[in-house]
This record gives sequence, C-alpha cells and structure tokens, in this order.
Amino acid sequence: YPYEFLMDNMLIQNNLIRSAHENDVPKFIFLGSSCVYPKKSKQPIKEEYLLSSYLEKTNQPYAVAKIAGITLCSSYNFQYNLNYKCLMPCNSYGINDNYDLDSSHFLPALIRKILVAIINNNNHITIWGSGKPLREIIISDDVADACLFFLKKKTKETLINIGSGQEKSINEYAKFIMNYLNVKLKIKHDITKPDGTFKKLLDNKLAKKYGWEAKTSFREGIGIAINDFIKNSIKKGYLL
Repeated sequence: YPYEFLMDNMLIQNNLIRSAHENDVPKFIFLGSSCVYPKKSKQPIKEEYLLSSYLEKTNQPYAVAKIAGITLCSSYNFQYNLNYKCLMPCNSYGINDNYDLDSSHFLPALIRKILVAIINNNNHITIWGSGKPLREIIISDDVADACLFFLKKKTKETLINIGSGQEKSINEYAKFIMNYLNVKLKIKHDITKPDGTFKKLLDNKLAKKYGWEAKTSFREGIGIAINDFIKNSIKKGYLL
C-alpha cells in the first residue's frame, strides 16, 4: 500500500510537527526507522549516510515520508533555533505488537508461526524470502527509554540512531525462538517473497556519546514478546 504509507505518514508527522511549533512546544521527538537509509549503505550505518544512495524499493514510500519528517525537524531547528530530535530505531518489537501475517514485521510473524505450528502439531514453518537477510532488533521499552532520555538532552545533532547491536539473520532468529521454546521445526522458504535490504546495522556511537544505550537482551525481550502474543491470542484468535 505505497500510497497509504506515504500519505498517512506525511499527514500525521507534518500536522504534529507544525502544530508543535505553532503552539510553542519546546521539545519534540520524531521517530523514524533504519529503513530510511540507502539499501546498500556502508555498515554499520552512520547518521551521515542518509540520502547518500538509493533506497530499498519495497519500503521506499515509507522511507521517503520519514526522510521528509527528518528534513522538516532539521529545518525548524535551523530556522527557529529549536532542538527537535529525530530518533532512528532499528526493527522494534514488544508488547501489543502487530501479529498479522500479512502486515507485521518479521519477528512477531515468526513468533506467531512457531507457536501456531506447536499448537497444531506441524513440523515446519514457512519464512518469507531466503531467511538470510540480517536484522538488528530492539524492544519497544528501550525505544521508549530513548525517547525520554533524549527529550531531556540538548544535542547538536537532529538525527540520532537508536540501535541495540543485536543482529542475526531471520533464520537465526527463528532458530533462537525455537530453542527458547524447546522445539525443533523445519524451516521452509517462500522465495516468491522479497528479501528487502540484506543488512542494516546501525552505528550507535552518537547515542552512546550522549549516555544512552539499549538495556534489554534478546533472550529477555523474546520472553516478553512471546508472553504478549499468548495473551493477545486469547482475545484475537491468533492461535486458530
């Protein structure tokens, strides 16, 4: 849904950022995503690599909207001497996640597929694409912590990466979840689905320079996410 991704995000962010300025809101956090960076960016990805090359086509409308938001914040900072900040997290997951298999991110989809396979006594799961792309992930609690931290910080930079340094291939994440649940399932791949960007590990040196870093290990985070899925599955029928 490229039109909806572009238009909805532009309307939300532009109205909020403009209204914040018009109503003298002194502090503003705009959240982007690691997908704003070029598809073939150098690794790990520094903030300065933004707009240095072509975007990944499968999420280009979303990335373009986010880049516009970053530019809007930096323009307000330059023109009106504000300190609006744009935090760029890697793939996030956590409580109240989206587990819809058509629209979720890869990690909640893996959690659902593995638990459904266990419940239904299936011996395999199917992963979109080759399963080889690498993804850095961060739990939503750590993203919220970063927002509160940088809301109180004066920074010279508008754009700041928020990563965890926890990177695995999608296949490796699937195996980690299976190991956590003490189950072994075969992994099949639907290669008709695209892989997207192969690798997008964020450089977190700037955030660390200001004193922030992620606190939650993946093992701790995946336990929180699995419990959340089970809780939501009762209400929404995810395990059917």
